[in-house]
Amino acid sequence: MVHLTRRIEFSAGHRLWIEGLSEEENRRVFGECSHQHGHNYTLEVTLSGEPDPKTGMIVHFSDLDRIVRERVLSRLDHRSLDDEVPEIRGRPSTVETLARFIWEQLENCVPGARLHRVRLWEDPDSFADYYGGRVTDAASLKHESDRKDDS
Repeated sequence: MVHLTRRIEFSAGHRLWIEGLSEEENRRVFGECSHQHGHNYTLEVTLSGEPDPKTGMIVHFSDLDRIVRERVLSRLDHRSLDDEVPEIRGRPSTVETLARFIWEQLENCVPGARLHRVRLWEDPDSFADYYGGRVTDAASLKHESDRKDDS
């Protein structure tokens, strides 16, 4: 099994805000991010699979780029996430929410490969990883195993 990662950049604006909370509560929860602002996001898409014996590749980067462009960038790049992306409207447009949304757009869309991880960098110091809800660390695996044994 080989893991292959492609890095793609895009820009989008958003405002962290929860309808139903007062302006004061939103400012307390989200601080400066409660105001409209933008990010230059860096998306890392990691696939896993066995390389094709002829080409030596899991997928050609140009094919992956096309899929990401069609399924993700066309919907997020240079958009106001809260206003222009229906699936995000009404939810806080956090980096965690976006990572999960991107996973949903890409899962099962790359022939011959499995989506392993979506990592979305909001800025040089902050990112979210999403593995499609799969357990990813040994402690969690043991905990999951223990729960199955209890049933």
